Formats: sequence, structure tokens, C-alpha cells
Amino acid sequence: MRDTASAESALPPAPGAEQYLALDFVNSVIALPGGHFVDLLGVPAAAQRWLVERDLAPPDAGVREMCAAQLRSLREHLRSLCASRVAGLPALPAALSAVNDALSRVPTAALLYWDEKNGPYRAAPCPTSEILDHALASLAANAADLLTGPDAERLTPCGSAPCNRYLLRHGRRHWCSTRCGDRARAARAYARRTQPQDAPKGMSPEYG
Repeated sequence: MRDTASAESALPPAPGAEQYLALDFVNSVIALPGGHFVDLLGVPAAAQRWLVERDLAPPDAGVREMCAAQLRSLREHLRSLCASRVAGLPALPAALSAVNDALSRVPTAALLYWDEKNGPYRAAPCPTSEILDHALASLAANAADLLTGPDAERLTPCGSAPCNRYLLRHGRRHWCSTRCGDRARAARAYARRTQPQDAPKGMSPEYG
């Protein structure tokens, strides 16, 4: 596991991640060459930093492992839905249930309360008292907007192994960063140099 802050700063957001927070969310676990992974939600402190930097939680949120685990779980379900959308395959029922559960955590209307002095009134629940629910609902709603909107046709995985990030394709580009594009071009050039050459005409392949 590498330092999450340095890994995040070294890798710019994938195309579309600034437009869709959910895309940034599914890309918060990063596959690196050599079988290494960086998980920006891997520990509570990192998960809290990720939420705070995206205005999904106050600095004193006090994220604990249980909360971080719920974020990681929703992320994996959203990654599954992205993979299904790209491949044109049916979604896993568990992934759909997880997203709908997150969407239903926060009321869509102001609730009815009763004050002892002033009587009944309506208000939305305080976000700071239900930080995780609001964060999960916001991320799930944004993912649902992406998957059902016109930009879903542009959703694609990065074409440079071992990168596991998703992006919104622009034209023919299907790499999430310049680094991945350079790595893919280098891999293709290496493959061209090392592929067997055709035997000269008139010569048996066994002597080529």
C-alpha cells in the first residue's frame, strides 16, 4: 500500500470525474503496476479526508471504520454497475439493492417535528447528524444520474492495463490520464518490436 495523498496528487482526475462525483468515487481505489493498489477510502482517516475535500462531510465528522466500510461497499457495487453498463449486461441484483438502499436513506421532503414551545414545524434532518447517510445518498443519486443519462454512452474503462479507473470517453481517447496513454503506447510499440517477422517468400518457415 502506498501513500494515498501522494498517489492521488500524482494522478489527475479521470475525464468526467469533475462532472460526476460518482465517477470520482468509483475511481477511489487505484490499481498500479506491479500488483499494487491505493485505496483512498482504505482507512477511516483517508475516508474522512476524501469526504471533506468533496464537501460531503465537515472536518470534525469523526469517520470510523464502520462508516469507511460502508463507503467501500457502495463503491464496489457502483463499480459493478459501471461494468454491467459498459458491457451491456444485466446488473447484479445486490448492486441495485445497495444503490436503492443508499438513495432511500435520506428523506426527499422536510419532515414534521414538534417543538414543546412553538408546536409543529417542518425541517430537513441536520446533515451533520446523519453525515454518512447523506454522503451515501448523494453518491448513489449522482451515480444513478450518470448511468441513466446521455453521458452513460461515453462511460468506459481505461484502456491501459492494469489501470482500473473509469472515464467518460472524448472522441477516440480511452485512457484516464497521460500516464496511462503513454504506458499503452509503449506496450503497443514493444509488442510490434517483439512479434515474429514473416518468413521471406520462397523460404520454408522452419528456416526463417
